Amino acid sequence: MTVRTESSAQGSLVIHSARIVSGGSVVDDGWVRFENGSVAARGTGSDWAPADAVVDAREAAGEGAILTPGFVDIHSHGGAGAAFDDGVDAIRTARAMHRAHGTTRAVVSLITAPLDELVERVGMVADLMRTDQDLLGSHLEGPFLDPGHMGAHDPGLLRAPAAADVQRLLDAGRGTVRQVTVAPELDGGLEAIRLIVAAGSAAAVGHTDADDDTMRAAFDAGATILTHAFNAMRPVHHRDPGPVLTAAHDERVTLEAIADNIHLHPHVIKLVFDEAPGRVALVTDAMAAAGSADGDYMLGSLHVTVLDGVARVDSGSIAGSTLTQDVALRRAVEARVPLADAVLALTRTPARAIGVADQLGELEPGRLADAVLLTAELDVATVWTGAPLRR
Repeated sequence: MTVRTESSAQGSLVIHSARIVSGGSVVDDGWVRFENGSVAARGTGSDWAPADAVVDAREAAGEGAILTPGFVDIHSHGGAGAAFDDGVDAIRTARAMHRAHGTTRAVVSLITAPLDELVERVGMVADLMRTDQDLLGSHLEGPFLDPGHMGAHDPGLLRAPAAADVQRLLDAGRGTVRQVTVAPELDGGLEAIRLIVAAGSAAAVGHTDADDDTMRAAFDAGATILTHAFNAMRPVHHRDPGPVLTAAHDERVTLEAIADNIHLHPHVIKLVFDEAPGRVALVTDAMAAAGSADGDYMLGSLHVTVLDGVARVDSGSIAGSTLTQDVALRRAVEARVPLADAVLALTRTPARAIGVADQLGELEPGRLADAVLLTAELDVATVWTGAPLRR
């Protein structure tokens, strides 16, 4: 099936005869009406009014067609052979590929680099957001990470989060830095979290060796996201719960999860959902090879080899993923996560984690008209992107 990607930003559109999965609930034989890029109304049956365009979900995606809000990815590094760090054209190339897989809006995650380069890239994303409505801002995954849990980051570029460095990056984003990942046990870690939150960004904990006490201190300081739970962090131990269990037991925290059956075993995917209901954000952590072929790539300054869809740096560490969010949805459902919960983890939960749930993540009146039409087998048929984010 050829995926169609369309704009719903002008005129009126009705999509009917779909199983609507949104906000943690499932409604059969539903319809939704879009007006000029926003959701105007919802209902069931055939009581919808005429519109400029009408889509019968059964004709477009087959019997059992499913309509969800547009997917929101708060952690991705590229795709279609292009890395977000490589500039405007690369960002647009990667985003076009991910959009065709249902991701209507995304945060641009930037890998560890020299500080001057990160300042330039954060500013570039801020400029690009003026024209590219599908971008939600930037995520700095580094350089403020623990060298012992560096994953696919250049150890020579990691540093403690000095307040002046953190502020410089935030200032470069001019209010568009959505998320910064910090290892809170580093010198200045807790102070950096407070600075990030004060700037209106989400502070995330990741690539960390923090124990339970340090994790709780980080959350009390304002951190609200755990970057790719289980990966690149102190493991769970029966006498040392580590970052994952501490985050799971704190209602303030959203846990990112990479549901590709590589970063997380299916049983662990289900475990995360069970331990943190309504607080899981399914992210891709995709690098340039997502949607592309096996081979040699770069992730920041590091060489990456992709074999059988698994990306690794020369040390053997996993280097991001080749995942797309529609595949993450299928993997979660295969792991016995209920469909409504899996969709929530692709839509409202990540939108809420970065402060845009008032506009994205649900097919409800007043939200932006982002939507994904899926077959009963959860393959993407059509993707609509609505009006620009209101700032």
